[in-house]
Amino acid sequence: MWKFEHSVITDAKAETIWGLYSNIDTWKEWDEFVHVKLRNKRNFTAERAGCAGISISFSHDMDPVENGTRVNHTMIITGPNAETLGPQIGGEISQRIPHTVESLCGWPEKLNSRLCD
Repeated sequence: MWKFEHSVITDAKAETIWGLYSNIDTWKEWDEFVHVKLRNKRNFTAERAGCAGISISFSHDMDPVENGTRVNHTMIITGPNAETLGPQIGGEISQRIPHTVESLCGWPEKLNSRLCD
């Protein structure tokens, strides 16, 4: 198994972040990948079949913290070649995850400014 995880604390409410997660049409604004399985208002997991027998799983979690919400994205690569291919494939994907999470967490502010304009 190979794993990468990234978290950001945002002052946005979990409900606001969930609204962005659940509106798949706007994902292209903050994420390069398209995920389709929404589970509940606190987390969801998306899975992809990879090459050479590996599976790539993305977990997205939100937890309330004192001044907002912790938004956490985790990627896990499993399968018979995960230890070898994980750092190669996962390393490339994981470089984009921090940008994706930070972009997502910036959207509530962008939405508010649009509503005020």
